[in-house]
Amino acid sequence: VCVSARLDNTGIDLAGGMAGPQGFTLENPPQRPFTLEIETALDPARNTKLMGLYKSGGAFCTQCEAEGFRRITYFLDRPDVLSTYTVRIEADRKTAPVLLGNGNPEQSGAVAGTDRHFAVWRDPHPKPCYLFALVAGDLGHISDQFMTMSGRKVTLGVYVEHGKEARALYAMDALKRSMRWDEKVFGREYDLDVFNIVAVADFNMGAMENKGLNVFNDKLVLASPETATDADYASIEAVIAHEYFHNWTGNRITCRDWFQLCLKEGLTVYRDQEFSADERSRAVKRIADARNLRTIQFAEDASPLAHNVRPVSYKEINNFYTATVYEKGAELIRMLKLLTGAEAFAKGMDLYFTRCDGTAATMEDFLACFAECSGADLTQFMLWYEQAGTPELYAAQTYDKAAGTLTLTLRQSTKPTPGQPVKKPFVIPVALALLSRKGEALPLKAHGDASDAECERGLFLLSAEARDLTFGGLSAPPVVSLLRGFSAPVALAAETSDADLTVLLAHDSDPFNRWQAGQTLASRALMGALAAPGNPRHAHIFEGFRAAAGRLLNEACAPSSQSDLAFAAQVLALPGEADLAREIGVNVDPDAIFSVRRDFVRRLGDALSADFSHAYGHLGNDGPYSPDAAAAGRRALRNSALMYLSAASAADSRAEKQFGAARNMTDRLAALYALALHGGARREAALEAFHKAHSDDPLIVDKWLTLQAAIPEAGTLARVRALMIHPAFSISNPNRVRALIGAFAGQNPTQFHRPDGAGYAFVREAVLELDPRNPQVASRLLGAFRTWRMMEPSRQARAKRELEMIAGAPKLSRDVHEIAERLLG
Repeated sequence: VCVSARLDNTGIDLAGGMAGPQGFTLENPPQRPFTLEIETALDPARNTKLMGLYKSGGAFCTQCEAEGFRRITYFLDRPDVLSTYTVRIEADRKTAPVLLGNGNPEQSGAVAGTDRHFAVWRDPHPKPCYLFALVAGDLGHISDQFMTMSGRKVTLGVYVEHGKEARALYAMDALKRSMRWDEKVFGREYDLDVFNIVAVADFNMGAMENKGLNVFNDKLVLASPETATDADYASIEAVIAHEYFHNWTGNRITCRDWFQLCLKEGLTVYRDQEFSADERSRAVKRIADARNLRTIQFAEDASPLAHNVRPVSYKEINNFYTATVYEKGAELIRMLKLLTGAEAFAKGMDLYFTRCDGTAATMEDFLACFAECSGADLTQFMLWYEQAGTPELYAAQTYDKAAGTLTLTLRQSTKPTPGQPVKKPFVIPVALALLSRKGEALPLKAHGDASDAECERGLFLLSAEARDLTFGGLSAPPVVSLLRGFSAPVALAAETSDADLTVLLAHDSDPFNRWQAGQTLASRALMGALAAPGNPRHAHIFEGFRAAAGRLLNEACAPSSQSDLAFAAQVLALPGEADLAREIGVNVDPDAIFSVRRDFVRRLGDALSADFSHAYGHLGNDGPYSPDAAAAGRRALRNSALMYLSAASAADSRAEKQFGAARNMTDRLAALYALALHGGARREAALEAFHKAHSDDPLIVDKWLTLQAAIPEAGTLARVRALMIHPAFSISNPNRVRALIGAFAGQNPTQFHRPDGAGYAFVREAVLELDPRNPQVASRLLGAFRTWRMMEPSRQARAKRELEMIAGAPKLSRDVHEIAERLLG
């Protein structure tokens, strides 16, 4: 509410509606510099949208990206309006002893004659208002210092709920490692005297990069061995790094408009991925990122929600904080490095930081730096930002025995997406190698269109619809390792035999393609069983995968083994139900996919029972908990073995024993998950015991909610409805909503896509209940419908009916209306 306004210290008559919910109109402003003062009044406690200034627990905090600042005061809140801020915060000393703002603290003290105190913060760096932040409340904290590469001392603080300070130590450690890494790898030094992180319980997203004052969802700050899993630790490390890296790629250099969102987000995701790869296993990180991209972003590209990495229009910008902007955007930066070369890429980044510092930039500004440093023409590369959809890369092989040559024919095509029926060819970097049947690396000898320079790098560019690559000096047909390191975000369809995949799985020096070979073998067996049950070829493929998995387990557990155990666990993780549905593409039956995949897991558990038992025993008793990559990999492989043993035909009590004896949350939750899926009567007792032990910790209760929502059984919907009235659940808290309703819609395809449509109806009810409270969370929940057109006709009809009911509901927010409209096409 606008209380008053003054122009050059003269009061303004607010009559006539000049100050309303949609904006402040200043008629005939002076044609000279002037001062406009606006006083507004807010009620943060009633702000359920969690945008602008709101209350989380006993603390006041802000979230201004993308357009939340207008919910605090009137402002020209485009991201290219850069301002410096001096902020005075005043509050009751007892209820809010902590007063934090952007920048550096300048002054603080008591307010004379009152029980109140104040703090003044000044940020000397021009920034858009979406980076404005303040926090006021009664919080505990831990502090530390960081010495920058130029010798400046920076005071670091992590603020959390009282009593949870010890659980912030890992976040602090991750922050210091991130700061050092950014100096070493990108030459970026922190530029303020203070850097603070605040963890809050009510947050729409993961975290926010406000200049010098990052506000985090507490699930991405708090961790201890007893409360957080290995995956939680890895997420905390990655997101702490991501938000810190934004200090340069997002804050010092921001985006000119919201259409350039990928400029800051795609680039910063790439940077945090590289940080995590250096801190942990680079091979496992690359596999995890590619798996995530395929599961979420490829599905987005194949749906009515497909959009360009740089969108051309939007009704609600909050709807474009998507996997396409973030994860696919990161893949484009990775491709840019491949195309320009590591040295030119580093020079291009340095030039970007120098040239664009303190500005609001565009993708054209960014790419111009790399074109200048590399001499490359990046015009065609820009199509990756301008065209939606996942390109399909086809590869066919022809071996000429007489000439000793192999010709590899590459073709690309991209399916139409909304508004883009015809696509121009992308430039696709294809990394490849040749192996002998024994797995030995073969030299790439140029013959024909393949150049010596490309052969030397092992990197070939497909910039037209098709290209033939011919290699000579081959006395026998080689095994082709294609798209090594996942060199481009494309869907690969290659003429690779089952025998060749077995060679790649056993011997490829590229760990990504070793993993991919195993995924392709398993997928072929699963897809074959779906299409033609009982076909002997599928049994043969299963046997090939079984033998490879057995070798992998034996190698990992061999005395003095140097195997990457986390990598072995990744290879043993079968393609998910969403992966198989995406491969089928049309007339998808989630129940059939689930049944075939469950049978495959059971058969593998039976066939490798002795190997899994040996691995489970060998990898146990690893001493005190540590979140480091090696220890996490050991637990990952051991718990993978546990899952297969629990799924096998023979009754197994190891999950129950591990659940009772586990000394860390990773092992305890893995055992509970195995019992939830395969434990039968033991499940309910374990679930009750878990909740009883952790009922006072909302973040652990979230895990309990998620696990139950993901159980692939007919009774799960009733269970989820019952949990919505459980004291542990609150529809006002985004974490609780994501943990229960989001998990049901996104992680339980058989029950969300129930043949009777009850899963769709449940999510429709939840979306409409959430929309008036928190449109941002409601619209993201609605995104679970993105795959509805892939389903078989009866499910499609039921999903469409629910979407039409949502679209036709009165007083919908822009957030939900836009997603419903796009889903219906």
